[in-house]
Amino acid sequence: MKSNPPSPAASYALADLCVLADLPPRTVRYYVQIGIVDRPEGETRAARYGARHLEQLLLIKKWTAAGVSLERIRELLQGQEAPVPARPRMAGSVEVRSHLTVADGVEVVIEPGRAGLSPEQVRGFIQGVMAAFAAACAPSPVDGPAADVPKKN
Repeated sequence: MKSNPPSPAASYALADLCVLADLPPRTVRYYVQIGIVDRPEGETRAARYGARHLEQLLLIKKWTAAGVSLERIRELLQGQEAPVPARPRMAGSVEVRSHLTVADGVEVVIEPGRAGLSPEQVRGFIQGVMAAFAAACAPSPVDGPAADVPKKN
């Protein structure tokens, strides 16, 4: 049996990373210099950035927009979790929401940015909601055929 080789990890040049994160190269270099973004593989023009770098930059961008200091962002990226303050809603602001249809008449609205959820956490949440709904709708032993038979005293 022939197996497929593993797919290569995402690898970006600085210019490509900047386009994806919507940040100028100077800002990305500054974040690397102060240590809140991991150093790239390689040096100068040969430097390569991966999905982890992009994730860090997107988190930094989200948290700075919410008014979080770079020092606090460093703590958050190092795993010292605490709630990130929600960005105030202002005229002209855009929010991304996901609508999960669980069943006819049952819908969950998820605002990952306000909830501070990563895409992986949103996927896990959706799987949990669907599993909980399936469990809640599954027939219980009390609802089965034996429930129709009167009990003898």
